Amino acid sequence: MPVRRQPVAILVLVLTLCLSTFSQSTAAEPLLAGVARIEITNPDVARVNDPCYAKALVLKQGDTTAVLITVDAVAIGGIGAIPDSFMQSVRDELRQDPGISPENLVVNASHCHGSVRSDSDQLVVKIVREAAKQMEPVRVSVGTAHEPRISENRRVFLKDGSQVDMRRAYSFAWDEDIAKVGPIDPEVGLLRLDREDGRPLAVVYNFACHPIMNPPSKGSSADFPGYASTLVETAFDGDAMAFFIQGCGGDINPVRYKEVHQPPDAETLGYFLGTRVLDAAQELPRSDSQSLEIDHQVLTIPRATDYQQRIDAIETERDKLVNSLRRTNINFKTFMPLLIQQKMNPEFPSAYAQGYLHDEQIGRDDLKRLDAENRAQVEAYLANIKVMEELTRLNANLALLKRHQKETQEADSSTLSVEMCALRIGDFKLVTFPGELTVEVGLNIKKQIDDPAAFVAGYTNGYIYYTPTVIQRTNTGYAQEDCDTLVAPEWQELFETSAVRMLRDVSESEK
Repeated sequence: MPVRRQPVAILVLVLTLCLSTFSQSTAAEPLLAGVARIEITNPDVARVNDPCYAKALVLKQGDTTAVLITVDAVAIGGIGAIPDSFMQSVRDELRQDPGISPENLVVNASHCHGSVRSDSDQLVVKIVREAAKQMEPVRVSVGTAHEPRISENRRVFLKDGSQVDMRRAYSFAWDEDIAKVGPIDPEVGLLRLDREDGRPLAVVYNFACHPIMNPPSKGSSADFPGYASTLVETAFDGDAMAFFIQGCGGDINPVRYKEVHQPPDAETLGYFLGTRVLDAAQELPRSDSQSLEIDHQVLTIPRATDYQQRIDAIETERDKLVNSLRRTNINFKTFMPLLIQQKMNPEFPSAYAQGYLHDEQIGRDDLKRLDAENRAQVEAYLANIKVMEELTRLNANLALLKRHQKETQEADSSTLSVEMCALRIGDFKLVTFPGELTVEVGLNIKKQIDDPAAFVAGYTNGYIYYTPTVIQRTNTGYAQEDCDTLVAPEWQELFETSAVRMLRDVSESEK
């Protein structure tokens, strides 16, 4: 009887070996990649400081093709020159040729404020097709760098418990009112793709910071990411293309953004970031995984419903501030000399010390009474200046609330449908969202996922303005991130939960 069973055992062994061989060959399918870029600077702009580019990284493994596109622009639709039709146009074209699934496109805007062409969709289609035609086998290396020098949180916590933000649209908070500053995320997420001969093909880096350190010329610029990418590409002798992926930079400014004693300088910040990327990219460990995975979902989040409540609160506060303005006997012309005198010599601001001593000798106090009156006038004028600055902040953010209230009232739905993507390239994982994610959202996701190779990107596959945290969303200090928004506070939990799940799904797909 054992002799009869032998052919069956052999057959099972053969089938097992065949299945094992098939499984190994499927898992070992090579990862292919191709890159291309094109300049998209608006030719009609008056001054060009440095060029803006669109770049494409096309990836393929087996039947899966994914495309990562970076654009030196303020947003993908919503605001700026790139129209709302961009994503649909690019998807329709690429679905026809070269047959890429619409859900497998990841398009990230750096959020620089450069001036770009309105026909960027056709230029992007062109480079994706070009990159798809020149794909070659690549190997994946993944890691991180640390760059704390070029960014700062633009929100500050005041001693009264509220928060205000730092913008060029209005004055910043007074030093004596500031209690603490908000967090930054200095982590740089890194992915390097190498050709079979070891030469790098692409360097992808994810970092969170507004690219708004415009050049002194105030012309069109790709800002600090443009300089950083140029540095990386030059250092690799043009072999590698650098892709900047904007992170959760909604409330993160370039450091010293409000500096008035020297012109803004995106180039220096770009070289700081580029040098850090370059140093780390040359030492990245080879990824254990070489697999390609992409997941896509449409998330439904509620629109804000509290616009009128917040508008009423600001208008009430504004009336209170207007009524608090104090009468003064001085104007700016007399205020400044008096302030300087009082700061230079608080004890004897109006005359030499001899004059005060002489008055005391003859029983008079004219100078002291004059000083007391002048101090009261200066204090009142300073209080009025502070009120004026607060009114400016309130008026700017009130206009944002009213604009989004109107947009929400005209919308056909009480919800927003937004795209999320999760992309895995080897051990590198990236989850995306179309809003201007504030930094704490990204930090929350990273903490929950607890994966050093998992990163978060905003400004991707569309644009829905700022998406602040629940606490920021209900801030009584009224910052731009709180008011320039379409979403209800509940959005945060919905997104963070989905982001963590999607990152875990693509992480576990190979197991």
